Amino acid sequence: MKKIILLVFAIALSFSSCEKDDICDANTPTTPRLVITFYDYDNPSVLKTVTKLKVVGAGMTDGIIFNATATDDSKYLTSGSTISIPLKTNEDTTSYSFTLNYGNANTVFVNEDNIKFDYTRKEVFVSRACGFKTLFTLNTSNPYTHTDATVPDTKWIKYISVEKSNIENENETHIKIFF
Repeated sequence: MKKIILLVFAIALSFSSCEKDDICDANTPTTPRLVITFYDYDNPSVLKTVTKLKVVGAGMTDGIIFNATATDDSKYLTSGSTISIPLKTNEDTTSYSFTLNYGNANTVFVNEDNIKFDYTRKEVFVSRACGFKTLFTLNTSNPYTHTDATVPDTKWIKYISVEKSNIENENETHIKIFF
């Protein structure tokens, strides 16, 4: 009888020392991206689709990958009414060039605008396995700077509206762009 109790105690003791695996679940929310939705400038309640939009960070040569399955330059292009782009987690500003109709043979239809987002950062502990994530708050006094490197009258983006200055998840639109 003592041997059985000792055996059960040894087995129970071996299980009590197990720890949860330190693997970050893929469904765990991490640092959110900035969600931008495009609207028709003439009819502000109507979503508008961008065509062959390429978004490139300042100082970068390659754009944000929107289509991971593509093997050519089309992986940097998107056509839709909503995009999600990352913000820098180690700086308080991020600049992008937004090129509409990228790669069009007729250069008259290719139009590039530059936008600089200004924000504050806050690191939040997620878990031991996942580490920290960064939450952003767009500065209310000047959340963005909209400039064009070429001719100011040719901007394709007509107006930008901040819908939600706190960027805590990717389930809602943070910025509306009207064109």
